[in-house]
Amino acid sequence: MGRSADVPRLSTRSLGEGDDSGCVILHVDMDAFFASVEIRRRPELAGRPVIVGGGKRGVVAAASYPARTFGVRSAMPIGQALRLCPTAIVLPPDREQYATASADVMGILKEYTPQVEPLSLDEAFLDVSGAERLHGSPRKIAAAIRQRVADELHLTCSVGVAKAKFVAKLASARCKPDGLLVVPAAATLQFLHPLPVTVLAGVGPSTAEPLHRLGIRTIADLSATPVDVLGRAVGANAAAHLSALAVGEDNRPVAPRERERSISADRTFERDLVRHDDVRRELLRAADELSRRLRGRELVSQRVGIKVRFADFSTVTRVRTIDRSTNSTDVLYEVGCALYEDLALDQPRIRLVGLKCERLMEQQQVHEQLSFDFASAEKSASPASSATDPVIDAANARFGQGAVVRGTLLKARALPTSQTR
Repeated sequence: MGRSADVPRLSTRSLGEGDDSGCVILHVDMDAFFASVEIRRRPELAGRPVIVGGGKRGVVAAASYPARTFGVRSAMPIGQALRLCPTAIVLPPDREQYATASADVMGILKEYTPQVEPLSLDEAFLDVSGAERLHGSPRKIAAAIRQRVADELHLTCSVGVAKAKFVAKLASARCKPDGLLVVPAAATLQFLHPLPVTVLAGVGPSTAEPLHRLGIRTIADLSATPVDVLGRAVGANAAAHLSALAVGEDNRPVAPRERERSISADRTFERDLVRHDDVRRELLRAADELSRRLRGRELVSQRVGIKVRFADFSTVTRVRTIDRSTNSTDVLYEVGCALYEDLALDQPRIRLVGLKCERLMEQQQVHEQLSFDFASAEKSASPASSATDPVIDAANARFGQGAVVRGTLLKARALPTSQTR
């Protein structure tokens, strides 16, 4: 998708009264999702500028709408955001809370249609062509979703309704926050043509520049430009793609996705790490977080990777496939440390450390292969599960996350860090 920030907002948020015949594609986009989840937990922050991010060297993961009025945007360095909005309240990201809230949202969406295509934690496409007889028109379904998200989850979302995916996405962006916009099929070009060309998928800075040189500023300008002229500027494939979008053509179906294939945890540090013990401690922190997320979703992983970014911003990654799928903190930590040791760093200055789990599968689908070679079994990789993990999980479930932590991580709490994603 193009730059949603370039989509002009409407003064009236709810414009759902248009003809929705044939407009079976919905785009549901949660409003300032991470910040909204934090404000839901701390209602006293409602109406105040809230930034989700952390550390002077981190970036903004999300910003509440009061913070956005100061010019704060996602992916902006925290330092720059605080210069724009010195009174902002900065909260560290809590990805487990966001994942839980996202699952609740997706659960509501799937009650209206199985044709749900998540794009991220906070947005999804729906195809409601098979749901109208049961739930009503697309407009009514969109309104019902917004109402349920507000009533049951105490969050807000914006919904675009259109005949094509990219039009629905633009519609939800136009009616933010907390809006509903129907783009009638017959009014698609009327809706699209005044918009800047940079809102289209594929029009980043490198593509926008040659388009602007041709005098193409709006989608109307684009639609009036011959394809061969566009081809000389941006290439034949991009020209065909953009010309189709400019007249509202987007034949991509809503494609429900399979279970996520990987999860990761990484942190950027305010001060570079120079001691190997500190790096190992951060790997343990990441392993602890990822293993909890895996167990919470009843998943296991068969491939583990690390990411290390140095003070000069150069980055190395390493991955290893393990013998048995796991969701054990100890196994993830051991593999992560082994990969780090293999780098054989002499005097590192490390800005970021990350751990990643890939090749995820449901735990109940994994069967352990038994062996009569007991000597080899004893020398094999660490066990796929740990007796400690369920005890810690149970204690934290009862008394609150963080009630029980590994002793090594108590010192890690003093390290100034900021989550990046």
